[in-house]
Parts: sequence; C-alpha cells; structure tokens
Amino acid sequence: MTIEIENEYENQEALPFDWEALLRKVVMGAMDFEPCPYEAELNILLTGNEEIHRINNEYRGIDRPTDVLSFPMIEYEIPGNFDHCEDDGQDCFNPETGELVLGDIVISVDKVLEQAEIYGHSKERELAFLTAHSMFHLFGYDHMEEDERQVMEEKQRSLLEQLGILR
Repeated sequence: MTIEIENEYENQEALPFDWEALLRKVVMGAMDFEPCPYEAELNILLTGNEEIHRINNEYRGIDRPTDVLSFPMIEYEIPGNFDHCEDDGQDCFNPETGELVLGDIVISVDKVLEQAEIYGHSKERELAFLTAHSMFHLFGYDHMEEDERQVMEEKQRSLLEQLGILR
C-alpha cells in the first residue's frame, strides 16, 4: 500500500501527536474494514483553511473552507464493491506499480482543531474521523440521501470503534 502524505500546514506543532502514524492506521484499517482486495495507493494533503477554501471553490464551486475533501479516482456501481475494477475499462490501476488508485484526500488542520474543540473530543479523534469519512468516499459511499448517510455514518463509527479511536 502506498500512502503519500504531505503536510503543508504552517504550524507543524498544531497536531502534537504522531499524525502520520494515525493517518496510516485509519487508512489501513479502512482498507481491511471494507475490504479492498488490491494493493492500493492514495494521497493525503494536510493544509489550512485558505488552501482548502481555494480547492473547494475550484473543484466544487463552493466558496468557503471545509473540513475534508475527497477526490475518488474510481467510479463504483455499488459502493465498496471492487469487482468491476479489472474488467470495466476504467484506468483503476497505476501502470507502474499495479496498485489500485483510490484518489486524494485533503484535510484542513484548522478545521480539525476547531471541530475537536466544538465536539469536545481530541484532535486525534477528529483527524481520524475526517480520514475515515474520506476513505469511505474513496470507496464510493456518499451521504446525499438519508439512507446513504446512515450507512456511511455506521461504517465510520464501526471503523473508529474497531481501531479503538473513541470520542
């Protein structure tokens, strides 16, 4: 599994824990939870509100910062079902590594800090939650409809509970 992590947040002390290990733990946990039958690759960018605002506006036409953005590289017929990846003509795999290309995750550290305070839990828990949330988007899940929202929330809760990351 290839997980490229870039932290461009200006205050490197804002997350006073091993955030890289936490990101890897949640990603690997999500890969096992779903489960994804392939070796995969994805990119994670930690940034601030200004940059995530710019990206949100550019790619989604939403002129405000958000907590996390997910850019899946795979179109799913059924969320979490990878059966179609080898034979539907999508370029799902990196030709150089053979790994499944899941996509990109962008997380605002400003929002991690703010939301941890608002929800009364740790920065670790908030970062883990946003990562889990985004991983399920990369697996094709969404929360636009009530039934979809319930499925996604249950998966996020179960994954974090399984990983021992509690409120």
